Amino acid sequence: MEFVCYSKCTTCQKAKKWLDEKGIEYRLRDIKLQNPTREELAAWHKKSGFELRKFFNTNGLLYKSLELKTKLPTMTEEEMLDLLATDGMLVKRPILVSEDLVLVGFKETEWLSKVK
Repeated sequence: MEFVCYSKCTTCQKAKKWLDEKGIEYRLRDIKLQNPTREELAAWHKKSGFELRKFFNTNGLLYKSLELKTKLPTMTEEEMLDLLATDGMLVKRPILVSEDLVLVGFKETEWLSKVK
């Protein structure tokens, strides 16, 4: 399992603590140092079943400075993937990726039901 996070993010810290307490093994990946590639994002999007918009960090400063709230509705999925791949700070985190699972953001009840 790969745990994609940003070390300064409090939600990521909570998710990491949760994984550790449950004894779940994972490989840690700092999203600021290793931004997901366009190909990874496309695969995660497909596997997750979520709308691509869910992969955007809507609370981030970069999201706000680029005025993406108004731009995203007119963008194609291809344009969104290209944009997400430019900077890890645009990507919502944490992301938990396994062979058959992609979770975006940390909601304990959702993770509890899906992470084994």
